[in-house]
Amino acid sequence: MPELSQETDHRGALLPFGLAEVTGPSMVPTLQHGDRLMVHYGARIRPGDVVVLRHPFQQDLLVVKRAAERREGGWWVLGDNAYAGGDSTDYGVVPEDLVLGKARFRYRPRKPDQRSPFAVARWALSSARPVFSDRSASRRLRAR
Repeated sequence: MPELSQETDHRGALLPFGLAEVTGPSMVPTLQHGDRLMVHYGARIRPGDVVVLRHPFQQDLLVVKRAAERREGGWWVLGDNAYAGGDSTDYGVVPEDLVLGKARFRYRPRKPDQRSPFAVARWALSSARPVFSDRSASRRLRAR
């Protein structure tokens, strides 16, 4: 169930940004296993944002989920992959202080088998993208 394999210590840093690597399938198709994220710590969270948070029961574990809605006591967070689990349907509302920041940018590293000019060009056009809030996904996820 781990979602982020590392966290950059952002306390005392000049800029509130850090890097993290995604592990696991819970945010497919938005994020894939192995994607790198630029995380904006302390950013204002809105419904639909992809957020990085501490797991409510295992606080040394960081996870990435979509903030579906604000509820009494914190945020209701859901993965984009309904079959992966490990979100608020399992552990309830996440307290506000456990939500660390918002994913701003996604970088997908090139796979070793992507050697042909066509594969490299395709990778170059899709490897780096901003992570946008998806308001429609937020409404869709609330219905679950």
